[in-house]
Amino acid sequence: MAAQPAGIAAEIKQAYTSVKNNLIGAANAMPEANYDFAPVPEEMTFGKWVAHVADSQTSTCSALNGQAKRGDASTKTSKADIVAALQASFAECDAAFNALTDANALEMVAAGRGQRSRAGTLAGVNVHDNECYGSMAVYMRIKGVVPPSTANRPAMGGGRGGSGRGMGGMGGMNMGGPGR
Repeated sequence: MAAQPAGIAAEIKQAYTSVKNNLIGAANAMPEANYDFAPVPEEMTFGKWVAHVADSQTSTCSALNGQAKRGDASTKTSKADIVAALQASFAECDAAFNALTDANALEMVAAGRGQRSRAGTLAGVNVHDNECYGSMAVYMRIKGVVPPSTANRPAMGGGRGGSGRGMGGMGGMNMGGPGR
């Protein structure tokens, strides 16, 4: 018997789990001394990226859970406090993502200045989080820290597994192009 397709809810949840693991891993792996690092003054520091993810997730996911909250991670300064805020935001998002089903995926919900489908809103969380993780991964590499998406990836043959060339949040997908 052929396997049934996973469904949109399962696919969105799988992407969430991947980026969640990368973000928590990055937040924990970066030394506290580097939380104030920014490659140029105009950019956010690593700690501000982590706080931004936490605040954004708290806002979006709590609204989906019926209790609009504002995050306060951007007011935190220590790694421990920022990571705790990130963990709390993931608890909020865990509830929102766990509530997603194929049956309610197209339900319209309040999102930002208008309405979006529940699935679209949660897919947007994944997109935003992966964009933030991409910036954080660059900061980690500059500071000599291997990002989780590379560190946790099995060797791919040809000696590339430990080379430090990661696929970001793409879960090892071959996106084509030179050097991939």
